[in-house]
Amino acid sequence: MKVQPYLFFDGRCEEAAAFYKATLGAEVTMMMRFKDSPEPCDPKMVPPGSEDKVMHMQMTVGDTTIMASDGRCGGGPSFKGFSLSLTVPTEADADRVFAALAAGGGQVQMPLTKTFFSPRFGMVADKFGASWMLLVGK
Repeated sequence: MKVQPYLFFDGRCEEAAAFYKATLGAEVTMMMRFKDSPEPCDPKMVPPGSEDKVMHMQMTVGDTTIMASDGRCGGGPSFKGFSLSLTVPTEADADRVFAALAAGGGQVQMPLTKTFFSPRFGMVADKFGASWMLLVGK
């Protein structure tokens, strides 16, 4: 059994992929646009003019595959009730990645600090609203 995150960026998926490539070294391994679907999309599911939006994408961050989509392309992604946990090898990596995720309108939920389980731990919602827990670990 395998559990993988699937994120809906509500019209900002390609922008998010570029952001995660720059901040996390993500690599897009597959991307399909609505116009490339082998079956016509239900017009009630995707607004007109969204043909170039992302129907499905896969990207890797380290050893993890994250799947994503533009969903219904409404323009307001909403990520509630979960966080993506990101483990980095050094405190310097934590500082760099945390600052990058917070840049451009991200919201620091808990600044990086020393905890009983990590020399650096913090929580930040990036500019898309996706919540990240960042820690230094092995």
